[in-house]
Amino acid sequence: MSLDSRLWGKAAGLGKDARGAHHSHPLICHLLDTAAVAEVVWDELLTAHQRSMVVAALQVSDEQARALAAFWAGLHDIGKISVLFQLHRNGPKREDGKLLAQELSGEPGYGFGGGAAQDRQSHEAVAHWWLVGMFKEIGYPSSSRRPQSQLSHAVAQLLGGHGGRFHPVVYDKDSRCPVARHPGMGGGSWEEQRRIHFDEVRRVVGARSVPRGRMTPGAAVVLTGLVTLSDWLASIEEEIRTRLRGEGWVGTPDDLDAYWQIARTAAPRLLQQTDLLGTGFARPLEPAQVAGETGLGASMACQVPVLVTEHGPGMVVVTAPSSEERTEAALRAAAVFGHAVNARGLFYALPTGSAADSHMAQVHAFAKQALTGPWRSLLLHSSSRLKPAEAAEWWAHANATDGVSAEPGEEWAPTANSWLNSHHRALLAALGTGTVDELLQAVMPVKFNVMRLFALSGKVVVVDEAHARSAWGQKLMLRFLEWAAALRVPVVLAATAADKSVDAMLAAYRRGAGGDKEPVMPPRRSPGWSFVDAQSGGVHLPQQPAGVARAGMLSIEVVDGRPCGEIRAALAPMVAAGSGRAVVYRSTPAEAICTFHQLTKEFPGLDVTLVHERMRNKDRWQRLAACRSAFASAGGVSGPSVLVTTSMLEHVRGLHFDLVVSGPAPLAALLARAVQSVGDRSRLVVLRADNTSELDDAALVRRTDMLLGAGRTVAVPEELPLLLDEVYADELADSLGESETSELQQLDNQRMVRERRASVTAGWLAVPGPRELDGDLGLLSRDHTGMEPELLSSVLGEEMVHVVCLYEHGQPGNKVHLLEDGVPERRLERGPKGRPVPGQLVPYLIPVPKRLVEGVEGDANNAWRGMAALKNVLRLNLKKLEDGRWVYTSAKHRFCMSEDGLMIDQLP
Repeated sequence: MSLDSRLWGKAAGLGKDARGAHHSHPLICHLLDTAAVAEVVWDELLTAHQRSMVVAALQVSDEQARALAAFWAGLHDIGKISVLFQLHRNGPKREDGKLLAQELSGEPGYGFGGGAAQDRQSHEAVAHWWLVGMFKEIGYPSSSRRPQSQLSHAVAQLLGGHGGRFHPVVYDKDSRCPVARHPGMGGGSWEEQRRIHFDEVRRVVGARSVPRGRMTPGAAVVLTGLVTLSDWLASIEEEIRTRLRGEGWVGTPDDLDAYWQIARTAAPRLLQQTDLLGTGFARPLEPAQVAGETGLGASMACQVPVLVTEHGPGMVVVTAPSSEERTEAALRAAAVFGHAVNARGLFYALPTGSAADSHMAQVHAFAKQALTGPWRSLLLHSSSRLKPAEAAEWWAHANATDGVSAEPGEEWAPTANSWLNSHHRALLAALGTGTVDELLQAVMPVKFNVMRLFALSGKVVVVDEAHARSAWGQKLMLRFLEWAAALRVPVVLAATAADKSVDAMLAAYRRGAGGDKEPVMPPRRSPGWSFVDAQSGGVHLPQQPAGVARAGMLSIEVVDGRPCGEIRAALAPMVAAGSGRAVVYRSTPAEAICTFHQLTKEFPGLDVTLVHERMRNKDRWQRLAACRSAFASAGGVSGPSVLVTTSMLEHVRGLHFDLVVSGPAPLAALLARAVQSVGDRSRLVVLRADNTSELDDAALVRRTDMLLGAGRTVAVPEELPLLLDEVYADELADSLGESETSELQQLDNQRMVRERRASVTAGWLAVPGPRELDGDLGLLSRDHTGMEPELLSSVLGEEMVHVVCLYEHGQPGNKVHLLEDGVPERRLERGPKGRPVPGQLVPYLIPVPKRLVEGVEGDANNAWRGMAALKNVLRLNLKKLEDGRWVYTSAKHRFCMSEDGLMIDQLP
């Protein structure tokens, strides 16, 4: 029996012929396309370390590993030779509407029983089930008792996971006759064609060697990434249309050999479209070049290169108050790591999207000096997920003063239609600035989690404000660091001070690297740093910085009066003096808006700026850009100025104030805000009577209040670690009365229960560590009963949706909706179905906690609701009231949009 070229592999988006029949791409061609791309990915994209992990695991030469990787990539879609896929009702059709593959079902060899239609197995799962037996047949190591421990099953399971999820183990009794369990696979000619396609891919690619090794976690991550990425590239519709075969093409061995050369010629061009190739790290400064400098940055610049030379890459833990200087020190260490391992990029992770926005300028400036070759910069957080490149572009326009260039590596954003401009691909970009949940999803059983590990395995990762996350996030961060160490990913952690959470992260990286279990504490001083090598998990304590870059005293004053009055009192001296800069933190956007209007009314000579999270993306970005100029260290304003905001800005860099005013919050949050105050004697005023944030832990807020009392003075940065330890100490309650002690104990117990429950849930939810995987890749995609999307979202933080407000314009019967003056909604529509282009909505998105819009359906039509990218985007058509306000009213809520942002009120 010869190869049947009628078996199709790709059809969507390939157009129709002159008669009206759908074009289709033969499956064998798509398999060879993918194998050809895999060769280029191996040669041009994988780092030397990624290739070495595969070579060591398979116990073959580099050239043999390359051929095997291409062969396996070429087999990824062999499960499409199945009844359900080939005869799917949405498959390619002839001009009369009948399926192109319909004639197969009429031939004796392609017959199938009634059970085939009920078999709902995906083509990815078919590949896994069928390939287990085939790899056994050609001599790959196998085991009847524990199949997951051997290569024959591991490769099959890996290929079955190219759709983003791995499937459970296929045991020996099932792999001997998989069609008996899954009749939808098809027997007879279906089975023969699977074997013919298997043999032809192997012959054409030239992968005759039989590996004898075992699949290690590192090799599994790299090979999964290679196969999936190769499939994505080989599936670019515009390129497939250039390689469509004519009617006379039947797939003889000569046809396949000729097509293999076509596929190999096209493969480099496919990879060039991704903007992934050619990025590297420049040689960092030699230690002698920074001799004579003092402080944290100089200490690290002198010693990190020596440590990396002696012990290889690993993890640097930096403890210092949040500042641009700390960021610079962390980036310097990242540059040393990147050059040492020939990494192809960097990901800079922060707690919040606003923090990521504020760091992007400094990270990008670093990249212009540290990265070589072409590179792309993407913004990755909840407000950028629709289109990361377009989010970066709009961010750039909001921050640029002299225009934005789209030249690679020259300015902020790539072209908006970049191949990388999608959620699942964006982490592959050479330079990413985003939120830490992009890392945590790599160790959660979400779709394409292993692609995240693959993307990060060729980069350097910086985690800033490493301590700033919930108990759930902390548990997941420990699991991520285990995987990072196992994959030899260089990591830089930056935290305000070393505490137990930093100790745990240090231990997790050591564990992943194979280090011993002896506890090791990094230096408690601030600033300070330590180093763990990824080769052995050894901890190295270098010589600490000789001096403190910015020593001073922080004066903390706690006031008891009404918040409005205390805010006025705190600002009055500055207004009277006619100079000074202050920031006022309020617990909610509504309170921030109210304070903004009060201060504007009561202090006519005061320049008041409002920034909060419930503004449109572009408005928030523009105001932040203005703030970075107005509140820069050099001073961009002449008269008295105040910024009114919420907790969203506590991790934002580049803002400097003479005075910080804040409501009650946990000590770590207060200190993060306080370090924005500059001068030899920084000043923080805490409003004891103000409201607390719903997201803050009540026990930590109460402990902070008890610790501070009426106020205290703290030496910065020396006493910060001691202060943080003190707020958690059991002795804090010793001086309290009986009722206060009882109250604190009750709050502490509630906090401990929440943290323990969260930790247990996160541990249950997280994927196994690399040493716990035991060969079963299915554990990386395991589904638990009760594992709903809401649970995944809650682990990453409060679940958010995005609101888009449209303004009604015109007369009844002739109304249009505007995103803003002069921008009609219809500009966002494309095609006869009126679907918007999701990326164009990025500037107008307003992030809102889902709990505040429960039950609100919005005004989206079916075309809008049918788009996966817009499933968490709530569209509101606003109406103008007589008083000039723009309002949308639902059954339970009223939404009011103004230049101050979105207000949401629950109706009585």
